[in-house]
Amino acid sequence: MNYLPKLKQINDKYRMFHAMTPDTESDAKFLFSAKDNLTSIDMETCAGSRILGGYRPAFDATAIAKLRDAGGKLIGKTNMDEFGFGTFSTNSGWEIPRNPHDLERACGGSSGGSACAASALEGHVSLGVSTGGSICCPASFCGVYGIAPTYGRVSRYGLIDYGNSLDKIGVLSSDARDLRRYMDVIKGKDPKDPTSCVQPDGWGEASLKSVAVPKEGIEGLSKDVESAFRKFADEMVRMGVDVDYVDMPSLKYAMPAYYVLATSEASTNLARYVGMRYGQQEGDLSLKFDDYFSSFRSKYFGDEAKRRILLGTFTRMAGYSDRYYAKARQVRNVVINDYKRVLADHDAVLAPTMPFTAPRFDEISKMSALDSYKADYLTVPANLAGTPHMSLPCGYDPNGMPVGMQFVADHWNEGVLFDIAERWQSEFELKRPEVSV
Repeated sequence: MNYLPKLKQINDKYRMFHAMTPDTESDAKFLFSAKDNLTSIDMETCAGSRILGGYRPAFDATAIAKLRDAGGKLIGKTNMDEFGFGTFSTNSGWEIPRNPHDLERACGGSSGGSACAASALEGHVSLGVSTGGSICCPASFCGVYGIAPTYGRVSRYGLIDYGNSLDKIGVLSSDARDLRRYMDVIKGKDPKDPTSCVQPDGWGEASLKSVAVPKEGIEGLSKDVESAFRKFADEMVRMGVDVDYVDMPSLKYAMPAYYVLATSEASTNLARYVGMRYGQQEGDLSLKFDDYFSSFRSKYFGDEAKRRILLGTFTRMAGYSDRYYAKARQVRNVVINDYKRVLADHDAVLAPTMPFTAPRFDEISKMSALDSYKADYLTVPANLAGTPHMSLPCGYDPNGMPVGMQFVADHWNEGVLFDIAERWQSEFELKRPEVSV
């Protein structure tokens, strides 16, 4: 399907792209999009924030450059929560993407536009970025496959970071085979990103034979998600996969530890946006430094960005860093060890991706910030541990909204994730949304 001639009309309806190609024809081998926090030389890159309005990078992110070299054409930069701060892509400083299965519902976040594009555009692949669930969450809500690889598997060069020790670049597509195909392209060592330079060759173990279901991971689910999970677990058994229920007590502590670490790193990363080097630069230069910076940041940062800057600054303050930041790092090690313990006897850990299906925008508007944070309790632990994880569609609720299941594998063992995704695709009938303009 050549959707380029109708791309603008499609985007007007679904609002998946912040910037997109003006071309209506292409002879590229494949078309792809990228989350708006990955730099690209030919399109504005704003990371979902007004403070970066007008910023045009001088270089491509490594992941984008590798896809271009493989014959791909970048057709758009996808809408997202500002700097990745959100669960529903409703914290965007620009456009809010709409779920292709129901325009009144969210795509998930923060890679919401990427999941929307992967769902709505036939044969399309999109790059996403995950910090606390930002690939798997929207993949679940939009009914597509999404993988966040082991931390360091893909170079972060050219990524506008949220949390440096957490961010991972991955792939979303409605075709499970695309996960392996395009991860093969973007993975690998990059001297421009030292965190990518220590990794084994290959994808690790290639066959999933057993999964562990943490009892803590099937609590607090909606009735529809719980029902879908029970059916999916039965399907796994039918496909020859052993399903064991285990205790992973550390999971309950992952959420608070994640928000301490992530906001601490985010507040440091966002300190550079003061209206003098990137994006918007229209402040009153007659003001003193502090007054100029404060007025500019107050005007262009959204509420959620301000909230996370304040929280992260507090947890790093002298007198508080040992109580919060250092303790959160200890909890992270406990979570990693818990995964290692369980994965020593199982190929993967299985749980629903999200505790509910995609909510309506009016429902989201009634949620507090804390309610929104809690929605990520199933996706945060794997991100905190740096382990590879994947969401695949497994069913639909009575409203026709997709339900996703998340597999978590051991470090550098993405092979079992590719295996189960490709096997499952041959068993499961994916319902693509009707895209009309």
